[in-house]
Amino acid sequence: MDLNPYRPMSGGLLPAAYLTMGTSSFTDFLKAQAPDLLPSGRSAPVVPVERTDIPHGTTIVAVAYAGGVLIAGDRRATAGNLIAQRDIEKVFITDSYSAVGIAGTAGLAVEMVRLFAVNLQHYEKIEGVSLSLDGKTNQLAAMVRGHLDAAMAGLAVLPLFVGYDLHAEDPARAGRIVTYDVTGGRFEERSGFHAIGSGSLFARSALKKLYDPEGGRDTAIRHAVEALYDAADDDTATGGPDVVRKIYPSLVTVTGVDGAVRVPDTEAAEVAEAVVAARTAQPRG
Repeated sequence: MDLNPYRPMSGGLLPAAYLTMGTSSFTDFLKAQAPDLLPSGRSAPVVPVERTDIPHGTTIVAVAYAGGVLIAGDRRATAGNLIAQRDIEKVFITDSYSAVGIAGTAGLAVEMVRLFAVNLQHYEKIEGVSLSLDGKTNQLAAMVRGHLDAAMAGLAVLPLFVGYDLHAEDPARAGRIVTYDVTGGRFEERSGFHAIGSGSLFARSALKKLYDPEGGRDTAIRHAVEALYDAADDDTATGGPDVVRKIYPSLVTVTGVDGAVRVPDTEAAEVAEAVVAARTAQPRG
């Protein structure tokens, strides 16, 4: 699905609606011009769907640290008792200072995040400035709320949002974590860490023991990978580091200096392999 409103149509001509000033919300633009492209514009199943054949994303963790915030996800998608994909991407950079991790129905979740990212880009092009961090989280809440019919039919999507607040009074504490429920409820996490997905109970329990609010980027990365390892140890839907296939967690950091940056695969592999080596020496259960 092409969500880019600036790409010319065949012949180089665009409809008049594309060339006139309108709303700064790309979602509202689609509602007027192509409502069938919106997830909320499609009919939800009349009866709950059979979920065992639909790939689902699982565990996402977020950790705030001194000067920024980190979001990380395992790479496994499941369909019932089967592994649907071993290297799915669940963590996405959505603009210069935010990122989103997804859990739930994988296809719909990826579509929602892509639309959210385009919405932020569209707003910036129309208004000339980026949407505020609160504006971003409220907009994502509205998108989750618009997906409620499908969620009630068994196709739930839950995002985990992280961002850096450029207007925060304390730059060292400007990393923010926001969670949602299926009704679009928006909740800011004040503890400095959070987790969603099927392995979230185990990941969050691990972070309760590991979290260091004064720690830096490297500490946060290590703790996030440790938490995902613990989740994979007790939750079959969460994938742990796969040193044979070289599949490691996806990680994104967001700071006021560098913005949203994906942690290089080589660094993620180094940390994950160090965690595996440490657990080999001391399994901790």
